[in-house]
Amino acid sequence: MPVLTRLIPSPVSVDIAAGALDNLAGLLADQRISPSGRLAVAISGGSGAALRDRLTPALPGADWYEVSGGTIDAAVQLADAMRVKHYDAVVGLGGGKIIDAAKYASARVGLPMVAVATNLSHDGICSPVSILDNDAGRGSYGVPTPIALVVDLDVIRQAPVRYVRSGIGDAVSNLSAVADWELSHRETGEQIDGLAAAMARQAGEAVLRHPGGCDDDSFLTVLAEALVLSGIAMSIAGHTRPSSGACHEISHALDLLYPRRSALHGEQVGLGAAFATHLRGEGRRAVLIAEVLRRHGLPVLPEEIGFTTEEFTAAVSYAPETRPGRYTILEHLDLTTDEIRDAYADYVKAISS
Repeated sequence: MPVLTRLIPSPVSVDIAAGALDNLAGLLADQRISPSGRLAVAISGGSGAALRDRLTPALPGADWYEVSGGTIDAAVQLADAMRVKHYDAVVGLGGGKIIDAAKYASARVGLPMVAVATNLSHDGICSPVSILDNDAGRGSYGVPTPIALVVDLDVIRQAPVRYVRSGIGDAVSNLSAVADWELSHRETGEQIDGLAAAMARQAGEAVLRHPGGCDDDSFLTVLAEALVLSGIAMSIAGHTRPSSGACHEISHALDLLYPRRSALHGEQVGLGAAFATHLRGEGRRAVLIAEVLRRHGLPVLPEEIGFTTEEFTAAVSYAPETRPGRYTILEHLDLTTDEIRDAYADYVKAISS
């Protein structure tokens, strides 16, 4: 008998609402994630630590672990610390670095992981990937998707607005990533998962088309949902292709070539998406993406996040080296440095007119 359906890896619970944090203990019990209440809670010294006093009475059986940052060493140390006790689950409470460290640590010790996001800076809150700094720079590590996700909009509004803007850039970049995936399918025969592509594309379109702003609960809900869908799309595909194309190659190149700069991931991939869309000859689409990024206060030019034109050109030239074997518009065009510089000048004119 043919298999007519497939199982989709996804959280058993996604709670996105104002005040959602107050129901964390109930969610853990009701979903039988932690019926005993024995939890390891990973927090940062910032947003996570600030919420510890609020949550401690509701989680009396929890042990709290302060994680030093989003590094592979910190994640391994967290895993080693958790081995000495028996827990039902791991809770990652904080921003992207803490959630990525908690995902990796929970996978290492074989425990389910609950993501409690205190900002919406990127789609890692529900993805099957942990991005962690290592001795070679930064690495991507495959991990199970979080078993549950909590996003309290009241907490999100307290985070710096720059983090929300970064999430917007990451969600919108899906549109460029899927276009690159489709390009590779046409040119190289790479298999494309239609469901994963559709989910990632619709997540990006929902954010692109929403008229609200960063202080609007309706918009924040759509953004959070889009980031969740992006993570699930990657789980369906079994890789990051639905949300990572030339846009992310450019961002990775900026990180590797200029590691001491302070731009956020979503700021870089949003810019990369607008430029990659221009390279694909989708002029009107590139202008639309740039307009939406500008409306939300995101950069559309490298100098707006501290990079010169020459540095950006060098990053675009180096970008294909960051993902060997991945085919995007950058590999397709195989531009020289002078051609990249000319294409960037055309891009600037197009989005400025």
